[in-house]
Amino acid sequence: MYEETVVLENRLPELVKLQGAVADFGARHGLPQKVVNDINLVLEETIVNIIYYAYEDKDGKHEISVRFRVGKGGIILEVEDDGIFFDPLGFPEPDLNSPIEKRKIGGLGIHLIRKFAKSVSHRRERGKNILTLTMS
Repeated sequence: MYEETVVLENRLPELVKLQGAVADFGARHGLPQKVVNDINLVLEETIVNIIYYAYEDKDGKHEISVRFRVGKGGIILEVEDDGIFFDPLGFPEPDLNSPIEKRKIGGLGIHLIRKFAKSVSHRRERGKNILTLTMS
């Protein structure tokens, strides 16, 4: 199974580096633009959530690893961070039926990740969160 990894700092400008890595990965594997766009969406939502919420030392330097694999079940994305424990699968679905002004803030990024990924799993190993996303 082919695998590549991009390592990002916990800074928003690193999203540009991530987008370039996704574009290169998509080009190397002949992925349709829609699939590349979906990968960008779920990874951006994931990384932004990590940057904003995973670290108690907001100014500290941390690495976020993103692994890309092409497998029989699709494209497997694995995001690893050393932030506080957070399992997005335990986060409730947002109430999309209420008027927007009455909705709780947050949760839409996780909702998008669940919607666009074929499967999502989370585990904690060696003090790190590992989120695995399978894309079609």
